[in-house]
Amino acid sequence: MLSPDLTGRTVLVTGSAKGIGRELLLATAEAGASVAVHYHTSAEEARETAAAAAERGAPETTTVRGNVTEPDAVDAMFDAVEKDLGPVDVLVNNVGAFAPSHWEEIDFETWNTVLETNFNGTYLCSKRALPAMREQGWGRIVNVGYAGSERALVHPKNFPYFVAKTGVLMFTRMLATDTQDDGITVNAVSPYVVENSDEFPADAPRGRWARFEDLRQVMLFFLDEDSDYISGENVEIDGGWQPERL
Repeated sequence: MLSPDLTGRTVLVTGSAKGIGRELLLATAEAGASVAVHYHTSAEEARETAAAAAERGAPETTTVRGNVTEPDAVDAMFDAVEKDLGPVDVLVNNVGAFAPSHWEEIDFETWNTVLETNFNGTYLCSKRALPAMREQGWGRIVNVGYAGSERALVHPKNFPYFVAKTGVLMFTRMLATDTQDDGITVNAVSPYVVENSDEFPADAPRGRWARFEDLRQVMLFFLDEDSDYISGENVEIDGGWQPERL
């Protein structure tokens, strides 16, 4: 596994109490970063993840609660991280609700939650992180997308999720352009189906689903000091999957 040196860096991974976010956060802990475990409702899991991060090598850890779709909550979340660990050097936008139903069967509240957590959460957290990154002339933002965004995937099932993740990809590239003179890189990691999924399609590319390790490798590559000329990129982790096979 790639092992960039994140000693002296502060990492915030949204939705890192469990699942993909937890695995990505632990990878940065192993690289020597101080880490902030973010959660909304999973307080106990967040504490367990913080303890695991300390065991994996994080010199300092903290847990922060917040709804990433509310500007005041995002401000409070970052204030807490800055108080405990210092300014956020690395932000991984992982939070995003999923609604695997036909679009006509989704009520407005669910529709809105999927759009807001995936897209607005990425926007709000990135906007809040940027001033400190710009001030110090260094920063890394990695957004978790979804395979198929490059091809503007359109499918009646889980449609708001595809819309939101396409927006995340566009936002990634816009922000990369806007920060190209600031020492900041902005990239996206976009898996198809990951090993912890609640729903698996019939056919797995290459005979398996994406492993956490697959995502960790790409994220760590983006975080490496030597990757400072790579920004606005999106790596799809899908085993060669094509949307036509939905």
